[in-house]
Amino acid sequence: MKFFSSFTFRLLFRLFIINLLVALFVYLIQNTELWFTIFGVGVILLAALFSLYHYIDRMKEDINRFMLAVKTQDSTINFKSKSHKSSFPELYRSFDDIIQVHKRIQLEKESMFQLIKTILEQVPVGVIVLKPLEKDVEKAEIVFFNMAASNLLQVPAYKYWHRLKSHRPEFANQISDITEGGKKFIELKIQDKLTQLSTELIPLNLHNTDHIIISFQNIKDEIEQKESEAWNRLIGVISHEILNSITPISSLSDTVSSMVDGKDHLDKEDLEDLKPALLTIKRRSEGLLDFVKDYRLMAELPTPVLQDHTIGEILQHIKILMQPFASGKNIDLRVVQTSSKISLRLDIKLIEQALINLVTNSIYAVENMEDPFIEIGYRLENSRLYIDVIDNGKGVDNELAKKVFIPFFTTRKNGSGIGLTITRNIMKMHHGSVEIQSQPFEKTVFSLVFKYQ
Repeated sequence: MKFFSSFTFRLLFRLFIINLLVALFVYLIQNTELWFTIFGVGVILLAALFSLYHYIDRMKEDINRFMLAVKTQDSTINFKSKSHKSSFPELYRSFDDIIQVHKRIQLEKESMFQLIKTILEQVPVGVIVLKPLEKDVEKAEIVFFNMAASNLLQVPAYKYWHRLKSHRPEFANQISDITEGGKKFIELKIQDKLTQLSTELIPLNLHNTDHIIISFQNIKDEIEQKESEAWNRLIGVISHEILNSITPISSLSDTVSSMVDGKDHLDKEDLEDLKPALLTIKRRSEGLLDFVKDYRLMAELPTPVLQDHTIGEILQHIKILMQPFASGKNIDLRVVQTSSKISLRLDIKLIEQALINLVTNSIYAVENMEDPFIEIGYRLENSRLYIDVIDNGKGVDNELAKKVFIPFFTTRKNGSGIGLTITRNIMKMHHGSVEIQSQPFEKTVFSLVFKYQ
């Protein structure tokens, strides 16, 4: 406010002097012949006009310098000298303060950029940032290429995408398939070594400039570790089942061998003694054969034949299939939303098998429960379609939830332990998943989860 009042006063004072000189000049010309005086007044008037012009022009020049410094983020310009000598010290001090604030912001931005760059250089995830020219990825400039990306691809930190493409064409070609964004699993052979990359591409627009962020990491070691853990669990389960069958068979074989050892013929009493042992051997052998059949069933699921089917059609089929079984055990089976016209592309036989497995598990889970019920329905959430099988049975605690998908793991006395494993494999074939939410003895929900647009 002080600046404006000072500026206004000085400007008005100069205009007043100029108007006064103009009035005096006109009066002298009209009423006198004092040419020397007229000439002097005219010179003073011109000097006053020039002073006013110079005064305004100097201010305009300083303001332009200030605006240019702000636009170009040039912190070398300062107005300290003018803040002491000029007519407007507050203005020039404000100019200096603003430039210093911009300088501090610029330094903070640069420091943050260096911090983020340092962090990205240290992470084990490869990061490449592209700036396409005219939205053409082939002509993109690489504005960031971290050390992890260089090590994973075994290439130097190129400045242009076409250089990287010429060195790693298989990587660049697969990236071009997801230029609109998304994730992809990429296998590369680098120096005769197979590398498996989990890759994600994110398009980004910053200040009306398109950028593409490519992040990727080698998951081969992680996959191998998971595979090893899965094989160890599977071998443990198979070994347990085989030993459970082989041990009594071996023991009974020894018993039978001792009973017939040294005998040329067997009487009726010996035969009666042999029958239970032979029957047990037969039963356990059949059990071992069933176990092998179950394993083959789990390992040899057919390739899905995908067709469009409505959710209502699927739910209606399950109701017809499972209602008699549930009714025979006095279980209230509720199948809702059987008229739904929402459709999915799936193999209806495999999905029915998955639902039969879930409903069968629920039927056994609600045994001996008061007012047992099972409800089957669907819901849409966050681009996902859930087919839910809900029951009020004994449920699945957190520790058990980690094991229920392990092949041959079961809590049922006569269960095979492959139903949920087959269900999960069926959903993987449909690019979906199986989810569990359980409050034991209150509400347990097994869900088949599909992607839905």
